[in-house]
Amino acid sequence: MRENPNYNEIYYQHTTSHSQVIDILTEQVIPLSELEGPMDWERFFGNTYPVEIEIGSGKGRFLLEASKRHPQVNYIGVERAQKYVEVTRERFEKHIRHFSVDRTSGTFSNVRLVRTDANYFLTRYVPETSVQAYHIYFPDPWPRKRQRKRRIFRNRDFLEALTRTLNSGDGRLYIVTDHAEYFQEIQERLAGLSVLRPMDASLRPDSDITTHYEAKYVLEGRAIYRAVYEKAAS
Repeated sequence: MRENPNYNEIYYQHTTSHSQVIDILTEQVIPLSELEGPMDWERFFGNTYPVEIEIGSGKGRFLLEASKRHPQVNYIGVERAQKYVEVTRERFEKHIRHFSVDRTSGTFSNVRLVRTDANYFLTRYVPETSVQAYHIYFPDPWPRKRQRKRRIFRNRDFLEALTRTLNSGDGRLYIVTDHAEYFQEIQERLAGLSVLRPMDASLRPDSDITTHYEAKYVLEGRAIYRAVYEKAAS
């Protein structure tokens, strides 16, 4: 049995045919296939703000709070599951309605949702050294032994794209999980990447913004494991 998954063109034809880019503020939806990669962030967002990407944005709690708190940072939430994309869209819509957010004010103009496979997006659409930070919170641990090959940190193409697209010298990778065994594996695999150096986990900004899963697991009394990595200057 392969330790790592086999991602090829046939695989992506089946998993990315419905990929979309969603503008939260305007509600415009564009097929990802209509955009050329690597993307021009300034053209994509209409500004020159730094870009941060959340991989597996889930129900959108972090994405909403972080983008609201930091209007001069562009955020992209990458999520493969359509149901969570819809939950995230509804979360933003409820916030806009509840707080009477003026859509012409520019609030949330710094947010895009991308419904697609994360590895596909990073390897084909994200420009080299163009990302200020990646946020990977509670990645699926695929706990059964026969499923573990699906773990995103086992994907060599993903790890190469992750390190290649981070800014050199100050690009950060933030990781949070409740799964001890997977956390150990993540640390071991990232230790093999000389370009990344571990940092004090307390350096994670906006640590008070909890994801849906973190809030749930803390209430359940589960241990939470955190790590921060920085890309060394080239």
